[in-house]
Amino acid sequence: MSAPAAYRVEAYNISHASENKIHDDATARRLGFSGGLVPGVEVYAYACHPVVELWGRDWLERGRLQCRFLKPVYDRRIASVSAVEADGGLELKVESEGALCATGRASLPGAAVPPDGGAYELRLPPDPAARPPADETSLAAGTWLGIRPQPLTGEEHAQYLRDVRETDPIYAREQLVHPGQLLRLCNLLLRQNVVLAPWIHTGSKVENFSAARVGETLAARARVAANYERKGHRLVDLDCLLLADGRVLARVLHTAVYRLRQLAA
Repeated sequence: MSAPAAYRVEAYNISHASENKIHDDATARRLGFSGGLVPGVEVYAYACHPVVELWGRDWLERGRLQCRFLKPVYDRRIASVSAVEADGGLELKVESEGALCATGRASLPGAAVPPDGGAYELRLPPDPAARPPADETSLAAGTWLGIRPQPLTGEEHAQYLRDVRETDPIYAREQLVHPGQLLRLCNLLLRQNVVLAPWIHTGSKVENFSAARVGETLAARARVAANYERKGHRLVDLDCLLLADGRVLARVLHTAVYRLRQLAA
């Protein structure tokens, strides 16, 4: 195994008009940032490029990647992804404007056995107007969350590849869903179930079991694994199961700051 070459990409804030105002320039500046944050799921998408370059479809079907987001990546700035071979895997760094923005480790196990999908309760989210505020009750440990089914069209697939500036031909050639687009389902588990103030995705630990294909209907289920305070922020860990037409795609431990200390009452 030889590590792939460094990868450079012009970051794009896909979510500048999102309900999550951490991606809005004016709001993010009021909270102490230089501008709206490029979503963590897209930084993860950038980090996946050298991993898939090395291992291809095998990684999409049984690979792992643990990623932590340390500092923001900003719109239209260059994000540089480096990958170094270590202990049979890849150690990853995402840097932008001289700052270390994310770290990760990717690996390719010999086999991957998916968890039992039946162990994750099927829940539909409430109507948008009926969502409770995100707090220690609505996101209490043990709470089950779900999303509305997400059919994935060819147009949405192609647009996402353009948005993340993906150059690997495997996704268009084999009509495979990009791992960043799948990780966005974990954000939906929060957004469709609770009302959030500006919030930040801080890390994900992903285990892949199958590649999703364009035209399938995507879904996600999750159990709140933990709800806790750290450095004045309030965080939540979600144990997520991602599916396509009922087939298990991935299991993700997804972590987010759902209440920033700057906004604490």
